Amino acid sequence: MAAAQHSRFAPDRGLTGRMVLTMFLIGLVYVGFTGLLIVLLRGAWPLVVLISGGLFVAQFWFSDKITERAMGAHRVTPEQYPELHGAVDRLCALADMPKPRVAVADNDMPNAFATGRNPQNAVICVTTGLLRRLEPEELEGVLAHELSHVAHRDVAVMTVAGFLGVLAGAITRIAMYGGMMGGNNRNSNDQNAAIAMILIPLVSMVVYAISFLLTRLLSRYRELAADRAAAQLTGRPSALASALTKVTGQIGAIPTKDLRQAQPYNAFYFAPALSAREAAGQLFSTHPSLEQRLAQLAKISGELGQ
Repeated sequence: MAAAQHSRFAPDRGLTGRMVLTMFLIGLVYVGFTGLLIVLLRGAWPLVVLISGGLFVAQFWFSDKITERAMGAHRVTPEQYPELHGAVDRLCALADMPKPRVAVADNDMPNAFATGRNPQNAVICVTTGLLRRLEPEELEGVLAHELSHVAHRDVAVMTVAGFLGVLAGAITRIAMYGGMMGGNNRNSNDQNAAIAMILIPLVSMVVYAISFLLTRLLSRYRELAADRAAAQLTGRPSALASALTKVTGQIGAIPTKDLRQAQPYNAFYFAPALSAREAAGQLFSTHPSLEQRLAQLAKISGELGQ
């Protein structure tokens, strides 16, 4: 979770501090939640520990493959997409960072995302809709944005943080079933089951709510940090601003059915899969508003004398 020590992407202490704090708070909540399950469901504690640990490790280790499959991405070679690979090569050389695997998703929604537990196991993906709509300089701005997520390692933090809320629900169901089925004393089991039926769903909802709020707060900041780092690396904040404006406007024209299918993964996307009306009404959006992102890029452009 350290800042990008081995790349030329500008380090962001604010982002690093927020990542550490988010992981600490979510980890604290998660450990407390697991401990409560062990106390309430004493007969099921081995199952609770085994399932929680196994799912967490699997999600972290295979996050890139899980995300790729969920979003319909497939890895592509330089022969298949020479211009895309060329842009990634140039940016990685400029940033002095290892080149991630490159993937394309056959989707008309113009968007991009990055995933992976570290820069050596990262994947950067763009949709065919994005490739069709953006000019080369705009595409490089988007790719630099996604590469900054990889360099700053915030994509790994988001993967873990977002998964813990889902994992809490899964463990709740498994642990309750195991606790109700285990043990030798029927009266004791009945009493424990009654307590568990009341407390565990309530605690699970609290864990999910805390995870949701913390990841939303981190997600908004990390998007601004990625915009800032990409603009500074490429020296062309206007190109990234143009890409943002174009992508956001084009997403609004995508059928609602397709947008809803993509919305569970909004925290990973370059721009959220929301119509203009939905984006304006999102109190807990994964991304800052378009106006806020453009204002920051305009400020950077002024600082660079463009």
